[in-house]
Amino acid sequence: MGYPGMFSTLAFMRRRIFCLPLTFALLASCQVARRTEPADKALFEGQSWTLERKIHTMAFGSCNREDLPQDIWDQIGMHKPEIWVWLGDNIYGDSEDMDVLKAKYLRQKQSPAYTSFRRRTLITGIWDDHDYGVNDGGKEYPYREQSKELMLDFLDVPQQEVVRRREGAYQAYMLGPPGKRIKLLLLDSRYFRDTLEASRIPGKRYERNETGDILGEAQWTWLRAELTDSPADCHIIANGIQVIPAEQGFEKWDNFPVARRRLLDLLAETRPNRPVLLSGDRHIAEYSRLRWGAADLPEVTSSGLTHTWSRVQEEANRHRVGRMVVSKNFGLLHFDWAKGRIWFEIRDEENRVQLTETLWGD
Repeated sequence: MGYPGMFSTLAFMRRRIFCLPLTFALLASCQVARRTEPADKALFEGQSWTLERKIHTMAFGSCNREDLPQDIWDQIGMHKPEIWVWLGDNIYGDSEDMDVLKAKYLRQKQSPAYTSFRRRTLITGIWDDHDYGVNDGGKEYPYREQSKELMLDFLDVPQQEVVRRREGAYQAYMLGPPGKRIKLLLLDSRYFRDTLEASRIPGKRYERNETGDILGEAQWTWLRAELTDSPADCHIIANGIQVIPAEQGFEKWDNFPVARRRLLDLLAETRPNRPVLLSGDRHIAEYSRLRWGAADLPEVTSSGLTHTWSRVQEEANRHRVGRMVVSKNFGLLHFDWAKGRIWFEIRDEENRVQLTETLWGD
């Protein structure tokens, strides 16, 4: 994403919708955005933007095979979200051949249903492992920089954006007018991530790496700056893998307990207004909530758009609220600014509500 000129007016978009794709180049010409904190620091310049149109609905999801039917985009589009957030596995690249990844991104981008959706909706997001290039991959992947450029091209991030010039794909955006501002933080949990420790226990793929890191020091510094004294009214912190659930035996922040504790401590210390964690990866949907010191942290996992578990299985999560959803799904965050209420929905491919809960407000 990047959208230096995102969100001019709805009328502007409608006038252009049938003649040009909704791209960065088009929206940059609107010039309705301005840099906000911490723009005085060169490391972050150009990464936080204020977009004057308020957000009512943010849609999100993950685990999308570009070679499977893309019908779910019509269902998502019915809710008229102002913005879509990819949570990883946006394609299934799984290759060290950049031509293969590029072709798969192009196939997804040219899918008729997705093309129609992106003409009406602003697109941003972050990667997970399969679009990164290797299943469960981290910093050892030799083509991470080339793969990053392909992802940013897929998201139409302008060449002049600072994310193009630094290591990692992490980004931050400020959405909405004063009093209705959302800070969207996209964490990169691939580019800098240390090695996973394989497990020999049946049903458990990985053990804990007791000293390993996920974000890398530059990204930690950036994240602290974005959270400290942030004026946003809501903070959406999105990445590919689950932060709160600890029992499941696959990829998760708990595989790196030092990094997980560091993230939770940072959120407890900085106490951003109305935090919401978003994650994907799991081919299920669920809602978790954790009290950590001064922090009350909800996490919504939505996965997958084109495929999920073949059958319902039991999986422990002591932090889960409600049930686990196994049908194909997408997520919606709704913002009622007049009442100060934020709530989510998990909907299936038939647009039926499978899970919903108020996250903040009455």
